[in-house]
Amino acid sequence: MERASARGYDAIAFDRPGYGYSERPPRDQAAPADQARLIHGALKRMGVEKPIIVGHSWSALLALTYALQYPDGVAGVVTLAGAMYKDSYPAEHGDPISRLAAAPVVGTIFLNTVLRSPLGTALARSFVRQTFAPEPAPEGYREAALALWLRPGQFRANREDILAFPPAALEASRHYRGIRCPVVIVVGEDDPFGTREQAARLKRDIPHAVLKEIPRIAHMIPQLHPEPALEAIDTVRELSGAAAVKSISSETL
Repeated sequence: MERASARGYDAIAFDRPGYGYSERPPRDQAAPADQARLIHGALKRMGVEKPIIVGHSWSALLALTYALQYPDGVAGVVTLAGAMYKDSYPAEHGDPISRLAAAPVVGTIFLNTVLRSPLGTALARSFVRQTFAPEPAPEGYREAALALWLRPGQFRANREDILAFPPAALEASRHYRGIRCPVVIVVGEDDPFGTREQAARLKRDIPHAVLKEIPRIAHMIPQLHPEPALEAIDTVRELSGAAAVKSISSETL
């Protein structure tokens, strides 16, 4: 965020619904399409008309969904280690922890007992380690993550999002070929979560997209490797400027 601001961008980060300090709507109103609508409304209220939407991991689907819903209201999209397709998504068929946490009664008990126990802390530490592997988590990240992740509301929101991903990705991916704005796809060569295959597939679906595979980096690009992310944003800005000039020229002709 600070580096983007130093490069002249108005850098805005949202706590997605249920994360950080934002409220979570009911589960049937929190799908990626709903989250895109909420973020679009917030940006409009802030006076931001054509943002570059940057989505990491799960949020790559959200960024692409935003571009599909508001094709004239986005300058471009950057996906970082993105998940965009149902196939090969790590929780393609759901997972036991997500189903348990999202359950109405049993889930509430789990979230307010096991999650707050040493077992919950050990589980969260394992999540952090697996998410960064094979790279190490940066100093202080684990402690900051545990302070937020182990709150019942945020943990449930995360698990609901995991369950919502497969059907949402299946629907959105049918329309990726229709995205016309600039798209830059960034993926790490050492990412263990199948994102390289997803990135290659998105490049096939969006032929004008720019695919950048970065050697010797894994999944957590924003935290460990901000420079490739910023370069991707610069590329979108350049491409969107060129597209605007081309559009003006076409109208003049």
